[in-house]
Amino acid sequence: MTFLAGLGLGLSLIVAIGAQNVFVLRQGLRREHVGAVVLICAVSDALLIALGVSGMGAAIASRPWLETGARWAGAVFLLGYALLAARRAWKGGETLHPDDAGGTAAGHAVTGGRTVATGAGLRAVAVTALALTWLNPHVYLDTVLLLGSVAGSYGEARWIFAAGAVTGSVVWFTGLGYGARLLSGVLDRPGAWRILDGLIATVMLVLAVSLAWGA
Repeated sequence: MTFLAGLGLGLSLIVAIGAQNVFVLRQGLRREHVGAVVLICAVSDALLIALGVSGMGAAIASRPWLETGARWAGAVFLLGYALLAARRAWKGGETLHPDDAGGTAAGHAVTGGRTVATGAGLRAVAVTALALTWLNPHVYLDTVLLLGSVAGSYGEARWIFAAGAVTGSVVWFTGLGYGARLLSGVLDRPGAWRILDGLIATVMLVLAVSLAWGA
């Protein structure tokens, strides 16, 4: 159950429309350095999860009162995340329009109104993937602080929880990168994102309640 909880939370945090996921999807559609992009994103996520679990886990283990605080903080954060996902699912309108497989001469991906340049070379693609991962402030809030805090609440089993979260990252990035061609038609439909956001909201709510109950 601990492994599945980590898997569920990891997937819930990572499965969302964002610059990193759009980039991975687009590289999959172009079939351009997909393996390198998936590896960079998955390894980076694993390192961030390990950083959060090792640091926060040690702090919580030495200060019992932090465990209760971490549980409630995690529960409140997850509840807020669940409400936002539920709101997106209710309103709809989310969609994704990646460039076609051929792309343009310049090669650009549109992410949240901004244009992220992508190069044809492996080096340029790798730098972009690293930047979208490590320069994203949300990754530290979600992966290091939130996941680290929640994992720490599992005590000795926190690394099992972390393993579940890492597995979720590997599965997601691999599926997104290599399954992009199969998913492109589905992801272009707003209704698909409403279902996805509904599932995210449900998982988040269940985890929030379980954390609050345990506190």
